[in-house]
Amino acid sequence: MEIILYLSVAVIAIAFLVLVISLSKTLKSLQVTLESVSKTLVGLEGQLDGVTKETAVLLHKTNALADDIHRKSESLNTVVDAVKGVGESVNKFNQSVQTIVGSVDRQIDQNKEKISQIVQWSNVLLELKDKWNARKQAAAAADVKRELIEPKKQRAKLQ
Repeated sequence: MEIILYLSVAVIAIAFLVLVISLSKTLKSLQVTLESVSKTLVGLEGQLDGVTKETAVLLHKTNALADDIHRKSESLNTVVDAVKGVGESVNKFNQSVQTIVGSVDRQIDQNKEKISQIVQWSNVLLELKDKWNARKQAAAAADVKRELIEPKKQRAKLQ
């Protein structure tokens, strides 16, 4: 029985050796896998640092752009307010012009008869002036004719 006992212990030892060898291979494979994962994590950490820095730079640029847009928006608001003021001034001017035109129209309507009389009197005065000028010209022409005729008469008397 002793042989069986030695054989059993030898089988157990061989089984334990096989177990230790397979466990060693498994652990070796696990070690290679973990080293690969570690290298991948180191690479990811470097990439993550780069992305973090780029994100920070992008955030600063975005903030600066937002500030610039805000300043320009405020400047544009002053321009819009100024244009609005100009528009209101133009509207007031138009209303004033319309009021004046309406007032002139009313005055003309109220004074149509007077205006008509003034036009008639001015026509009469122009006719009188024309007649006066015509009489003056006729008198001047008569004076010229007399001057021409009188010397002929005086020559005829002398002859």
